[in-house]
Amino acid sequence: MSSTELPETPTAAPPATRSRAVRVAEGERLRSVTLPGLTLSVRSRPGTRTGLPPALCIHGLGGSSQNWSALMPLLADVVDGEAVDLPGFGDSPPPDDGNYSVTGHARAVIRLLDASGRGPVHLFGNSMGGAVATRVAAVRPDLVRTLTLISPALPELRAQRTAWPTALLALPGTAALFARLTRDWTAEQRVRGVLGLCYGDPGRVSEEGFRHAVEEMERRLELPYFWDAMVRSSRGIVDAYTLGGQHGLWRQAERVLAPTLLVYGGRDRLVGYRMARRAAAAFRGSRLLTLPEAGHVAMMEYPETVAAAVRELITDAARHAAEGGS
Repeated sequence: MSSTELPETPTAAPPATRSRAVRVAEGERLRSVTLPGLTLSVRSRPGTRTGLPPALCIHGLGGSSQNWSALMPLLADVVDGEAVDLPGFGDSPPPDDGNYSVTGHARAVIRLLDASGRGPVHLFGNSMGGAVATRVAAVRPDLVRTLTLISPALPELRAQRTAWPTALLALPGTAALFARLTRDWTAEQRVRGVLGLCYGDPGRVSEEGFRHAVEEMERRLELPYFWDAMVRSSRGIVDAYTLGGQHGLWRQAERVLAPTLLVYGGRDRLVGYRMARRAAAAFRGSRLLTLPEAGHVAMMEYPETVAAAVRELITDAARHAAEGGS
């Protein structure tokens, strides 16, 4: 543990920022990690035996660590899994410095890994979390064993029309306008809208899953910083898309050394399916899993298929390492 970091604590964030309990699935644990200027909520799914390599999952914009609850138990025999709530999302309060950029989120992940001493990890990222994971893997290769990116938010020259709302949310005043226009929307209506945008087939969501999503939406809407976190993180994605040079996301993708699995959905309305080929070329020696019926969150829609591909990645990487990397 770095001498500049404080140990993790079992205490929750200040009650004033939390109106109701966050759901924890059977077999999961939730803890709070306190660092200087930053508190992160971490959801864990311990491995089925001791000594398994660690994994860390990073959610996308508007998501949380709960987005990985379907996938983590399917990998519990090969990794000791954790999923983090990025600052301002899930059960993590906002960062003291208000930095919601991709770099800011990546720095939070790096600080978490450095403080916990869990690295190197099998790193997972979805959407915005995919951009964050790419940056982490590029600047701190010592922290990453393998990299799995599910619909990563990497720059597109011609974004799909259905992805425009994310960019618009970054514009000044848009969030306040949207909040006024939708003030009469129920949590159920909002969830149906999100599912329609993120799932290839929203009908795959069970009644129980829909109910849990509505409860989570109700909880988040009561948080005073909900829209601020969404707006600033959206702005962070847009800024990352326009950043060129060695700090550009595509340039950083080319610098990733970890074995990489790329997962793209044919019905993704937020990240273009056509980007799969470019990503496969950018990440050296990567493998590509395309799911024609999946949307933006394949780990929630087709967790078994994604888990099987991840298992192959981890097994092959371990074998390669055992052979001395030859």
